[in-house]
Amino acid sequence: MTGLSTLLIFVGLFLAGGAFSFWKQQLPKGVVVLLGSASALALLAGILRVEW
Repeated sequence: MTGLSTLLIFVGLFLAGGAFSFWKQQLPKGVVVLLGSASALALLAGILRVEW
């Protein structure tokens, strides 16, 4: 794993935790959807950059 892929996976997990936290606090759904989609994109980019 390269440093960039590790960073992207970490950011994706961080954003997913934020989306879950905001969902539990019942914040507007638009914010939760935005964080969730950003998390999914960061995780996907990190996973695709992993060199096995």
